[in-house]
Amino acid sequence: MAKERGVLKMIWNGFISSLKPRFASRKLIGEDYYGTKYYEEDIRNSARKRPPRYFVPVNKEDFQQELPAEWEAWLRYRRKEPPTREEIEANYQLAITKKENAAKLLENRSKNDNTTNLPASSTQAATPGNFPVYEDMKGFGSDYKPKDSYK
Repeated sequence: MAKERGVLKMIWNGFISSLKPRFASRKLIGEDYYGTKYYEEDIRNSARKRPPRYFVPVNKEDFQQELPAEWEAWLRYRRKEPPTREEIEANYQLAITKKENAAKLLENRSKNDNTTNLPASSTQAATPGNFPVYEDMKGFGSDYKPKDSYK
């Protein structure tokens, strides 16, 4: 025979688990290079399938702080295992390399960009935005008269 779950038993277990301190059931998983600590809680007396994951920032007043992509993926359950320090360091070095390469490309492009010697286009001065003007459509709609005279 199947074990029945009583409503009163569920309420009692929930009440008892709410009296237990929460800090005792959390486990420190790791820390990023900003100093943010990441935790995972135990799910002993809960109907949850996945343990709650959260972080505690260094500066609690800063609501727009950056989270590394690896840790954010772990927090949102996109990955099972937390990121290793070597993985975070390798991705950080890759990001720095990409920023340096982008700065070099921008510098080379600004050196080789000769837009000052180009003639100004006549269509850009006459029309707003980047819309092209076609010769066969230039006068289209100029002879339009509304049906109502008050318009």
